[in-house]
Amino acid sequence: MTGQGPIRFKTIAAYHQYMGLPKPEHPLVSVINLDAVPYSADQGTRSFVLDFYSIALKRNANVRFKYGQQEYDFSEGLLFFISPGQVYRIEVSNEEDVKRSGWILQLHPDFLWNTPLAQTIKQYEFFDYSVNEALFLSEKEETIMTSLLKSIQQEYQSNLDKYSQPVIIAQVELLLTYAERFYHRQFLTRKITNHQILNRVEEILNSYFKSEDLEKTGLPTVQYIADALHLSPTYLSSLLKALTGQSTQQHIHDKLIEKAKERLSTTTLSISEIAFELGFEHSQSFSKLFKTKTNLSPLEFRQSFN
Repeated sequence: MTGQGPIRFKTIAAYHQYMGLPKPEHPLVSVINLDAVPYSADQGTRSFVLDFYSIALKRNANVRFKYGQQEYDFSEGLLFFISPGQVYRIEVSNEEDVKRSGWILQLHPDFLWNTPLAQTIKQYEFFDYSVNEALFLSEKEETIMTSLLKSIQQEYQSNLDKYSQPVIIAQVELLLTYAERFYHRQFLTRKITNHQILNRVEEILNSYFKSEDLEKTGLPTVQYIADALHLSPTYLSSLLKALTGQSTQQHIHDKLIEKAKERLSTTTLSISEIAFELGFEHSQSFSKLFKTKTNLSPLEFRQSFN
């Protein structure tokens, strides 16, 4: 499989067939117990694209999962989220040694048709996180998530009626709400690692604003900072919001205003010259942002020092 394009699964049934599982009991929603997944005949690297949502709770899997250049080895209870169209890769060094444990919820977008979740599911930022930004679960949290996954499975295994879909939707919404809570807890409890990231953001911004990059390429982007930290932009902004109440973009603007105040108060450069130094093509854009952030125009700020 190495070197080939990703295998695309348009349906949950196609995924079940590939994994050697029985036909799904419901065409649009499936809960898979990984203990029941037989060993695959394939070895090496396999890349996949799903046309449906996948929420995986995994533990003790000695395979490496990868998004882009990011890798993660799963050795404890972790929850991660894959949205339709994302590519992920599995690397298996020795198929005989593969151990799988955990659960996977697969949810086709068609199941959400004409429900509020069809729109709100796109607002959960963790569907844009990378595998290496998975949610680390405590035993209590893992028990909660496992219970919800089993409840979803029990619901579609029962006699389906007009209440089945809203019941399953409600359980999925509850699972996603818990995931939001647990991610917020993770941002706050893994303080050493996360505050190191916060310090690195400050270092990256300081370095950028001191370099010639500002005049040449303009303001640093969220993607630029995320790449420097080997994180996805969405995860970085979520982490910063939890720690500081501000997104990555807001941190960039704060650093910009700090530098602008310094130029305005210690130099005789014109507003246009300062705007150009700070990466703006048009001084009006700079003045508008400055006033939004400080309630003063650049000229009014400068005059306050005279």
